[in-house]
Amino acid sequence: MDNRPPRRCLPLLVLLLAAAGAARAQEQAYEWKDVARVVAVGDVHGDYEQFVKCLTAAGVIDEANKWIGGKTHLVQTGDILDRGPDSKKALDLLMDLEGQASAAGGCVHALVGNHEAMILAGDYRYLHEGEAEAYGGMDAFAETMGPRGKYGKWLRGSPAIIRINDVLFVHGGLSAAYGALPLAEINARVSRSLGAPSASGAAGELDGPLWYRGLADADEDALKGMLAPILRKHGVRHIVIGHTVSRSGQGISATADRALVMIDVGMSRTYRQGPAMCLLIEDGKFYTVSGHEKKELTGK
Repeated sequence: MDNRPPRRCLPLLVLLLAAAGAARAQEQAYEWKDVARVVAVGDVHGDYEQFVKCLTAAGVIDEANKWIGGKTHLVQTGDILDRGPDSKKALDLLMDLEGQASAAGGCVHALVGNHEAMILAGDYRYLHEGEAEAYGGMDAFAETMGPRGKYGKWLRGSPAIIRINDVLFVHGGLSAAYGALPLAEINARVSRSLGAPSASGAAGELDGPLWYRGLADADEDALKGMLAPILRKHGVRHIVIGHTVSRSGQGISATADRALVMIDVGMSRTYRQGPAMCLLIEDGKFYTVSGHEKKELTGK
């Protein structure tokens, strides 16, 4: 059986266990079909206010930060931590929204990013000085990010990659080696290595799903060749990534006939000062949402 904490989209997992058996359920726990509305938010890096602006603009929370998204699936592609002071507020909000969304028939998918992996491994080089204080100081921060700590336990239950409809969501990207693996295997490898020394295992490898920049850095022709076997293997048409600030430099970008969508807009005001912008996938169409503006996403 899937041994992750039973907190994320539990109704689906229960149905899968009953309908398909434990082995198939483990694979399918990372896949959702027939989802009409998906909102995806990239790297937050401790900027709670920008995060809230995104969720409000996308219509998934109200003025009191309560879930109003109904059956929407919210995906946060990792890197809540580091660089900014308010990661605790952002994590608390995500954790609160999980139960609210589930009760409304929606779902919150909080993916693990490379900065979560670094923190769980005790690598604090990008930790904002105000961030640790928000948790009660360095000792308290280290304890709560440990295997038995409130946030450390929660983060260790985060998947690295999921599929919703015909879209894969992952923090960094998929190299050829990892792209050839089933989602359950990718997630298992990352999960096993979370908390290990930073450079070891799937959570720390430069060609692993949390760190890989090959897709983000490739030119158009090379990218299409790199994507083709991955898309074919997983039966999808698109991959959505964070980790690398999008090519436009000012917002979400798409390339290779929208096969690759980059949603890290550098929104943290202590880091890049990019816009509070998120991706909306509604009835199969892709949009960017920022403030009161909703635009269909175009790309090469």
